[in-house]
Amino acid sequence: MKKITLIGAALMGFLSFSALAEEHADAALKHTNMAIQYGKAEHNAILTTHAKEALTHAKAAAEVASGESKTHMDAAVKSLEAAIEHGRMKGKEHAKAATKAAEEAAQHIKAGNQ
Repeated sequence: MKKITLIGAALMGFLSFSALAEEHADAALKHTNMAIQYGKAEHNAILTTHAKEALTHAKAAAEVASGESKTHMDAAVKSLEAAIEHGRMKGKEHAKAATKAAEEAAQHIKAGNQ
């Protein structure tokens, strides 16, 4: 009976981690898509705001993710950091680079959240 309880508790813990990762990944994707939208309009400041929020959620998702999902979430974190770096700079070229980095982050978040 103790083994069944232990296995059940472990399974519940695993499922709650998965749900937590998915919740953060969904929020990260939402803010990443907003960053992309504003990046295409060359609004670097607003892109940066959304990319920072996405980064917070992507890091939280990466902490509880495992395997291939973690690999993708870690890559999304790096892409979001690049988007923020370029988004802080002025000019069309930086807006394009920030948007491209955010688009890469979105692809990784989607792949990591499957």
